[in-house]
Amino acid sequence: MSSRNAAATRQRILEHAQRRFAQHGYAATTVKGVADAAGVSPNLITRYFGGKDGLFLAATQVEIPVSDSFDGDRSALGSRLAASIVQRWFGASGEDPLLVLQRASGERPEAAEALAAFLDTNSLEPLHRYLRDSGLDDASARSRAAAIDAFVLGVSTRRRVLRSELGDPADLQAWLSATIQRLADG
Repeated sequence: MSSRNAAATRQRILEHAQRRFAQHGYAATTVKGVADAAGVSPNLITRYFGGKDGLFLAATQVEIPVSDSFDGDRSALGSRLAASIVQRWFGASGEDPLLVLQRASGERPEAAEALAAFLDTNSLEPLHRYLRDSGLDDASARSRAAAIDAFVLGVSTRRRVLRSELGDPADLQAWLSATIQRLADG
């Protein structure tokens, strides 16, 4: 198998794994189920990922370009963050690895740890630094960042993990924008 075909096959396996982990959780997802969905032998999953745990870890690698939301004045932070969130929730093709982690965090302690570490590193701390650098004292910046982080995680859990309807993207973005801005302004 050429390296290009191998890379495409690995990517196809990952996409099916993300979808299955997001829809069914960790426990109900099987290597055979992912292999069947991807149209490959289960042996390929073992070869590429070492088994179910390795496949799960690969399927939950998350990147969020949050720094884009921190370019600009604090008075428009809510608008920038809301646009980024709605884009991720509605615009991403395939299953969002962050959603996979959220759904698996109740089943897998390592998923909960990975989600907490990811949010601390990629959401809470950058937001805290941004708010502090925008002129807030450290304690205010930390508490406002924690409030925004908890709000967004709560909305994500309610609407995505518990599978409530996300609603109209424009309405959701307007509501997120106004609420995040109120939290940022204190």
